[in-house]
Amino acid sequence: MKPQRRTEPRAVRDAAARSRRAAGGRHVSSAPEPDQASAAPGGATDGDGHRSATTTLADPPPTTRTAQPAAEDAAAVQRLPDAPPRPVWPGAPEPLGARFHTGPDGAQGTNFALWAGGAEAVELCLFDAEGTETRLPLTELTHEVWHGFVPGVRPGQAYGYRVHGRWDPWTGARWNPAKLLLDPYARAVDGEFALPPEVYGHVRDWPDRAVADTVRDNRDSAPFVPKGVVVDDGDDWEDDRRPKTPWSDTVIYELHVRGFTMRHPGIPPELRGTYAGLAHPAAIEHLTELGVTAVELLPVHQFAHEDHLLRRNLRNYWGYNSIGYFAPHAAYSSSGTRGQQVGEFKRMVRALHAAGIEVILDVVYNHTAEGGELGPTLSLRGIDNRGYYRLGGDPRGYADYTGCGNTLHVVQPQVLRLITDSLRYWVTEMGVDGFRFDLAAALARSMHDVDMLSPFLAVIAQDPVLRRVKLIAEPWDIGSGGYQVGAFPPLWTEWNDRYRDAVRDFWRGASGDLADLGYRLSGSSDLYAWSGRHPYASVNFVTAHDGFTLRDLVSYDRKHNEANGEDNRDGSNDNRSWNCGAEGESDSEPVLALRQRQLRNLLGTLLLSTGVPMLVAGDEMGRTQGGNNNAYCQDNEVGWVDWSLLEEPRWRDLFELAARLVRLRRNHPVLRRRAFFSGLPQDSGGLRDLAWFTPRGAEMTEADWFAPAATLGMYLSGRDIPQRDPTGRRVDDDSFLTVLHAADTPIGFTLPGPPWARHYEVLVDTSRTADVPGPRRHRAGAAITVAERSLMLLRAEHR
Repeated sequence: MKPQRRTEPRAVRDAAARSRRAAGGRHVSSAPEPDQASAAPGGATDGDGHRSATTTLADPPPTTRTAQPAAEDAAAVQRLPDAPPRPVWPGAPEPLGARFHTGPDGAQGTNFALWAGGAEAVELCLFDAEGTETRLPLTELTHEVWHGFVPGVRPGQAYGYRVHGRWDPWTGARWNPAKLLLDPYARAVDGEFALPPEVYGHVRDWPDRAVADTVRDNRDSAPFVPKGVVVDDGDDWEDDRRPKTPWSDTVIYELHVRGFTMRHPGIPPELRGTYAGLAHPAAIEHLTELGVTAVELLPVHQFAHEDHLLRRNLRNYWGYNSIGYFAPHAAYSSSGTRGQQVGEFKRMVRALHAAGIEVILDVVYNHTAEGGELGPTLSLRGIDNRGYYRLGGDPRGYADYTGCGNTLHVVQPQVLRLITDSLRYWVTEMGVDGFRFDLAAALARSMHDVDMLSPFLAVIAQDPVLRRVKLIAEPWDIGSGGYQVGAFPPLWTEWNDRYRDAVRDFWRGASGDLADLGYRLSGSSDLYAWSGRHPYASVNFVTAHDGFTLRDLVSYDRKHNEANGEDNRDGSNDNRSWNCGAEGESDSEPVLALRQRQLRNLLGTLLLSTGVPMLVAGDEMGRTQGGNNNAYCQDNEVGWVDWSLLEEPRWRDLFELAARLVRLRRNHPVLRRRAFFSGLPQDSGGLRDLAWFTPRGAEMTEADWFAPAATLGMYLSGRDIPQRDPTGRRVDDDSFLTVLHAADTPIGFTLPGPPWARHYEVLVDTSRTADVPGPRRHRAGAAITVAERSLMLLRAEHR
């Protein structure tokens, strides 16, 4: 399609006059031009006391790139023939985004609707296969939504917006129609953000950094940014069956779509790193063999790579830099990026559901990839900066509760709508089963403080779709009062970092007493019972994507992040790790043996604790990142799962232990209780549901909890568990004794006698590998030897 000249309303022409030259449909713009009025930083003030709307400087210094079109290019644009404009019918303000459907008079086309509250004019920009742009003014405005129906626009059409308004950074106004903007509701995105200077609303390389964000850049960004894509909503979900796994039965497996599949030998090379790769039977076979019930996918919303990474030839690997909350990240698609990624994602969800595995998305609604005031203008900043972001005391800057430069202003109705519309879309149309909210405390802030009655939490609680899915909070942000572990309301579960810290400290020998560990092993009732929540409110984890892998946790005392290019300054210094006597990889057999035991101890503790366990992809088979505890930019072998580890006996043994522990958990409801332990018998003459023992075989006293110790016995009674099966019958189970011993010498442990048991059967002993069995059955009251730094699980026999 040839570029078309267009007629535009006077309001559009006037709003755009200072920032662009238009000849034909292909847009040509420039950086500050010699004929523009010079303005000193700070600008003049208008009658309302606002600074001048435009701050573009004449004669930019030599260090500032300009984008004056070559003379022949400008002439070519000016020679384009006239063409009739494409019609734009009024359309509708609902729903937001681009929706293909049959319009008036049976005409097929697409309705476009964009909320842009403070804008003066909005242009819809359509792009053909050669990148030629046709601009169509949207003249209908309903409740701050600009909209129009364009006949003939079908799925696969690339588009974006240009939004006109004042350039007044001192009041937070950053409209710049030279910048093509991604539709916040785009359901597919074609292309990647390269972040050259042209995509910044201000002159990125202005030498005076103190005022750089106030100098408007008038160069066209369209050739350098991805476009939204119109997608056909039609899809049949009748053959999909959601697993609907109860929280108490859930075992989460955190994985990265690309990293999990990139090196898998059973996945065809063309599918590795993609949604189709994760849907492949070879990938799903590993998940079902391990026995997990849900995958928690690191961010799959469309995201951008940060400029500082691109300058170092690195990329954002984890994806916590979202820019498209409705679009599956295009780089993970094997089938195409003009809408095909949507269907591929849905097929992945179906395949996982068919295997009984739920899909949970790690979502980043707290900030966007536009960063702070010196960041690029990609979408929300150019649509309505003041409407979407929390601005600082100086409106030029942002309130940053995330450490990423900006914070979405969730109290604003349109922002809250964007987030909840996105969540509902992923549930109802993409089939996902839940969400883990990155830095969820930032979403729970009202005007400033974290508020558990905030609009965001209130809307989720009453939403008929969202209140029925799995909701996981990362219950902190970096702002004042941001640490909120245990504070989220019912419906929510939380990443429990106090569990992580207590378990790490115990096994590395740094635990001062046993009280905190006791709470963590039994479901963290001190954190969650007070608000009427249940043990599954605690997502227990020892490792996560952020930090050391499990293998590195027992191999490194210090982080080794040199490859990130930040002089090892990035990443946490508080790892609570222990290298077992040698830093990094070692050839010492005693060191290697101890590390293997520590890995078995950590896995055993995690999977035998009350609460919801979360494993990290590859930890069950010894994945290492070489001591890098912040591999967010390592899209390579450092961050990818190494499947060749399963060919080594020691790592295969570790995997088989993890799978056996998951099976034990699945088969025994006492290990996945829905209610907290009371410490009391359920009926007269019965056993207490939870009891704690010292190595002497005696029940622990108050003093024992707060005395230095490295050994703990935890007895879980399976008699009369306070829950019912689906038919209303009482649930009974075996009883278990878990002995955890973190000292560096063996200890004698007296097994509790009647009524606790008559005999005990050893099910797990981490001091022994699978091919070196030990004594299996012991008499109650006998003293057994528990090896140094080991865990034992024993089944209590009452006959």
